[in-house]
Amino acid sequence: MNGVLVIDKPSGLTSHDVVGRVRRLAGERSVGHLGTLDPMATGVLPLVLGRTTRLAQFYTGAEKEYEGVIRLGFATDTYDAMGEPASAPQAVNVSAEQVEAAAARFRGRVEQAPPPFSAKKVAGVPAYKLARKKKDVDLKTVEVEVKEFTILAVEAERLRFRARVSAGTYLRSIAHDLGAALGVGGHLESLRRTLAGEFRVEDAHTLEQLEAAAHSGEIDAMLIHPRRLLPEFPSVTANDEQASRIATGQAVNLPEMSRARLVKVFRGQTDLICIAQRVAGTLFHPKIVLMTGN
Repeated sequence: MNGVLVIDKPSGLTSHDVVGRVRRLAGERSVGHLGTLDPMATGVLPLVLGRTTRLAQFYTGAEKEYEGVIRLGFATDTYDAMGEPASAPQAVNVSAEQVEAAAARFRGRVEQAPPPFSAKKVAGVPAYKLARKKKDVDLKTVEVEVKEFTILAVEAERLRFRARVSAGTYLRSIAHDLGAALGVGGHLESLRRTLAGEFRVEDAHTLEQLEAAAHSGEIDAMLIHPRRLLPEFPSVTANDEQASRIATGQAVNLPEMSRARLVKVFRGQTDLICIAQRVAGTLFHPKIVLMTGN
């Protein structure tokens, strides 16, 4: 089975758990995800199946959108609701104006320290393994871009928000740092991803829906239409001769694509056969071949 399947990840499962479930239900060993979600988080988890896993390299910088709730009053060691309190509870008495002034610091290009409980590595060891052993975790700050961080409502000690961020941004860190900036501590209480790259929550299916589709042999109908993948790349439909050359890794001439660097090449309307890269003029070489043979 080849294609992209978007799962609405439930809370409590890791992204790896979901990958394992999909492998079993789809009967496909090659399954990967396009950006992990924390166990607590829900929402859009795009999965690549079969030969489509070769496209994962083009999604490493995909933008993400989220909605969630920040709980003020105390921090936790994991920066979210699954952790242990890391500060004494404090009374929360902050105004919407104070929250907005503090939130403004986290917009744009900012230096962010990843949470100690994260997959970031310290001397080759995942930080969360060190944090579980109560060892010091010294993670370097990284520059991320917060394109939107909107406080939707201030409800006593809870802040509802919407965010649009670059790849690698930790909403847990924003929640923790915002609580510190307000002087009362804070952590991420809930998080739902509504978009990852071109994949929206409207495209997502629950694991229960996937299981029902597996029993009726209809998982293929859940896959994202190939023409929707990588919308930033132009598309071209190959003729039979071009498709044959691509299948054997040979370069092809694509006269209508003289200005493009990378091109999606289809055979017919639904068969994505390769991502081709321009090497000179209108000559393109297959960079990633997704379909071979007739």
